[in-house]
Order: sequence, then structure tokens, then C-alpha cells
Amino acid sequence: MPPIAALWLALAIDRWLGEPAARWHPVVWMGRYLGWIGSRMAPRAADAKPRDLPLFLAGALAWGVGAMLVGAPALALQASAAQWLPGWAEALVLGLALKPLFAWRMLRAEVLAVEAALAVSLEAGRAQLARLVSRDVSALGEREVRESAIESLAENLNDSLVAPLFWFVLLGLPGAAVYRFANTADAMWGYRGERNGRDWSWFGKWAARADDLLSWLPARLTVLLLALAAWRWPRDVAREARRTPSPNSGWPMAAMALLLGVRLAKPGVYALNAEGRPADAADTRQAAQWGGRAVLATAACASLAIFAATYWA
Repeated sequence: MPPIAALWLALAIDRWLGEPAARWHPVVWMGRYLGWIGSRMAPRAADAKPRDLPLFLAGALAWGVGAMLVGAPALALQASAAQWLPGWAEALVLGLALKPLFAWRMLRAEVLAVEAALAVSLEAGRAQLARLVSRDVSALGEREVRESAIESLAENLNDSLVAPLFWFVLLGLPGAAVYRFANTADAMWGYRGERNGRDWSWFGKWAARADDLLSWLPARLTVLLLALAAWRWPRDVAREARRTPSPNSGWPMAAMALLLGVRLAKPGVYALNAEGRPADAADTRQAAQWGGRAVLATAACASLAIFAATYWA
């Protein structure tokens, strides 16, 4: 079955080769589009209005155009491969196209690099963490740097792997591509208030809500996958997840905090498993190990779902 073979081929490419060069990376192309549009349409912070429906509609339209530019070629490629290529070649084409739409090896390497940098100095750890997160890292101590790295691994396990594969199972390559666009748009536009001199409250509102909707179920499935990886259920995960302002990212982060037995917090915003012990270097490595197991569990569940859908069809 080509979709199942494509899925495992994409995972093999991710493990052994990692990310394609930036000039060939579709997510980089998405980012260029989003950056170009955002720099021209999002207002300067001084010019922002407290309520701006036309700007909201403009953001929704720009998002829709971008999603179409991403989804239509993915649909055409998938349909052409299914119609004109033998099964093995179809799987090869789909696998090569699917790989850039998720990233586990890079995420794992970046998180472990934060831990390695902390072993050198706090400043090195902060600098490495700045590659992973958008928050200000200049005032973070060693504990906060480590917590942020573990949080990033848990959150992006969903955003960068589980959710794209979830939508691949449901809607094929176009589903994974449009989800990746939506998640990238949220990362670049989905802010409340000012960022980099521009106000994103209204222009980025559609992008933020679209990502919330598309990530809702995958984020909760990520909890189940982490529980399978650790072989126990994180009790009170729903209560802890609600402590974060996001409707989705709190779920995998809360699960990771509870499974590790550590406190994970964003200073001044939330604290997950607040009574937990401080995270140490072994917790970062354990989180990466569980993440790897969750990747395999995701692939196995996705394969079963594709097989079952094909069989019953």
C-alpha cells in the first residue's frame, strides 16, 4: 500500500538524512510567503486599531491563498502519482514529498543540544535555546532553560510530527501540507499585540484560530502516544493542561511534566505540575527517548488507520 510505504520511507529519510537544504524546503517557502505578506499587511504597532474587522478579513484571505498555494500542488502530485506511477514509485514520490512536512530528528537534536550547551555554560545554553523558542531567554536561569527545552520537545512533538501525520492519514499529502502551512502561519502571525514592531492582534487572528482547530485532536492524541511511550497514564493531565493559555500546547507539555515528575513553567504565565521536582539533565534525555518511542507509536497507529480505511472502503 503506497501511503503506508511512503510514511515509513519518510520516517527513514528523517532519521538518516534529516532536513533537505533550505532552498528545497517547502516549509521555508511557506515562511517566505508568510513573511512577505505579513511585513506588508500587518500594521505598525503605533497604527494598530483596537478593533479591525477589515484587517481580520485580509489576514483570513491571505491565509486562504497560502493554503491553496500549498494544498493544490500537493493534491496534484498525489493524484498524478496514483494515476501514472506503479505502486513502488508512487510510494517513493509520496515519501519524498511527505518528509519535509514533519521533523523529528532536527527537534530531538536541537533539544539535546541545549542540554549539551548548558554543560558548557548558562550563556551557551541560553543561546542554543533561542534557536528553539520565541520567548526572551536573556533572564532565564539553568532550570528555566532546561524546562523550556523539554516543553519545546513536547509541544513540537505534536506540531512537527503527530499533527502532520494525523492529517496525512485523513486527507493524504494535501492534508499534511495544509496543516504545516497553518502551523507555520500561527508561529509567524498568531500573536496578540506587538511583535517586531508590528501588531498582529487582528491580522493574525484567523491564523491562530485555524491552528487551534487543526491541532485540537492531534494534541490530545499526543498525550496518549506519550503515555504509550512511558507505559503509564499521566494522571490529572487535563487539569494541568488548562493552566496554559493555549487550548492545545498545554496537553503534551502537561503530559511530559507529569510523566517525568518535574515542574515545567513559563515564568509569569503558567506552571505545570508545580509540586514536581526541578528537571535535570537526565530528564531531558528521558524526554527525548520517550519522544522517539512516540514517533514509532505514531507511525504504527497511522499505518493501522490507513490499512483499516482501505480495507473497509
